[in-house]
Amino acid sequence: MLSWLPLKQKRQQRCPDRSFTMLRWLVCGRLGPVWMWKALLLFLAIAFAGQLLGVIFNKSNVQSAARSIFTSPDAQGPSLGSCQPHTHIMFLKTHKTASSTVLNMLYRFGDEHNLRFALPLGYQLGYPLPFNAHRVKGYRGPRAIEFHIMGNHMRFNKPEVEKVMPADTFYFSIIRDPVALAESSFAYYKEVAPAFRKAKGLGEFADDPKKFYDPRLRNNHYAHNLLWFDFGLDSNANFSLALARLGEDMIRRTFKLILVSEYFDQSMILLRHALCWPLDAVVFFSLNARQQKPISAGGVAGTWVGKAAAAAGVGIRGGLVQAKTLPNLSLTPEQREKLRQWNAFDWYLYKAFNKTFWKEIDKFGHAQMEKEVRLLRMRREDLARVCLRDGGKPVEAHRIRDKSIRPFQSGLIKILGYELQPGLDNTTQMSCLRMIRPEIQYKDVLDSKQFPQFHAIPAQQQSQRLLVAVGGTFIKQEPPRKGIKETGGEAGAGGRTLEEGMKDWEGNRLVRNNQTLVRENGKGRLR
Repeated sequence: MLSWLPLKQKRQQRCPDRSFTMLRWLVCGRLGPVWMWKALLLFLAIAFAGQLLGVIFNKSNVQSAARSIFTSPDAQGPSLGSCQPHTHIMFLKTHKTASSTVLNMLYRFGDEHNLRFALPLGYQLGYPLPFNAHRVKGYRGPRAIEFHIMGNHMRFNKPEVEKVMPADTFYFSIIRDPVALAESSFAYYKEVAPAFRKAKGLGEFADDPKKFYDPRLRNNHYAHNLLWFDFGLDSNANFSLALARLGEDMIRRTFKLILVSEYFDQSMILLRHALCWPLDAVVFFSLNARQQKPISAGGVAGTWVGKAAAAAGVGIRGGLVQAKTLPNLSLTPEQREKLRQWNAFDWYLYKAFNKTFWKEIDKFGHAQMEKEVRLLRMRREDLARVCLRDGGKPVEAHRIRDKSIRPFQSGLIKILGYELQPGLDNTTQMSCLRMIRPEIQYKDVLDSKQFPQFHAIPAQQQSQRLLVAVGGTFIKQEPPRKGIKETGGEAGAGGRTLEEGMKDWEGNRLVRNNQTLVRENGKGRLR
């Protein structure tokens, strides 16, 4: 007993009484050797510190990689030599041709370089009426203000465009196979174009278009020679090679490059070289893509769609679009050929400019084109990994957490969008956001940047000033300007075409020949 006391006293000296009872038990060896517990505590502390440092370093590496991707040498792409970037650009945004993706590139480039856009008063430049310069917000007279980029939907009218854009402006546009364009138009405009609305499916329409088509009815221009119409030409004229060649010549004299939707990547390479822009300026994520399902009642953006449909005369119930089945777009080979005949002017333009497109690629070099297309696709994959959630897969609008980048919905087809990758630094997030921001929202951002004084109006009042425009975009409701007359169709119809006695957009007087408008020169008529 006496020999034990000194040992107890030694333990009490090493292990004084403290309030942390459990720790005292561990360290003082009452549950095992002291050295074992000290080692265990040390191991746990090191493991926790390692995990914490790993998280920090991993996050730092991700952010560092994300920051550098937009400033890496890959962002510039192959050398363009000593050319200077074009900053005066006019893009004729044709319908259903992937033109929204092209417009996003123009928006991004102009936004990043603080260029001035020729923006519409609403969301389209007076479409479907021929363009008038007074439709541009801030316009003060011919070239009184320097505008750099014009690209919103319009019906082309060269003299009026030239009042807005500088003399050295680069003009370009994009076309698509009329059959594919008709499929997309039928799905998208089924509820706003009477010719489409009457047909049960696209095949039925193709079998006998004249049975459903009335040129006097509002929005029926979407059902007949839509490319020809967007270029400012008479889509209801009787087809003739002479008239088709005349239209082709007019387009060639103005537009320096016509892209082809079916070869979009190759088109972007040609555009990059024509504009002398870096590779990242033409890297894209497809925008305004559609899902093969109809919008159900109470679906995405129901309030906007409901108000929009009401304005367009679409049947609604309870303020929301009624659920309808997906339009039947199936076509037989014979029906596809009939659609080409029905859209004969568009088919002529497509063949002519598709041939020119491949001549440009021949001059560029097929090997070089393949190399640059590979670089473009690799760059797109790299940016998608950094910018987009879930590997860049498009998602339905209602699944996008950030409501400010949800694409607006129109018609029976759901328009898909993207979600940003979380945890991006501010600079990368802004660059990524520009690439996925939908057309409507991006126009609003640019508008507020150029005209901050106009954006003090409450959002609710702004929404009340909007009505739907066919095609799912929104335009400001305005009375026709003095001197602009709407002809043809129902009251308020926007389907104006060039009439006899008027001039085409090259200033040539038009006369009627067998219900076809042809140009008249000093020596007589062109037949």
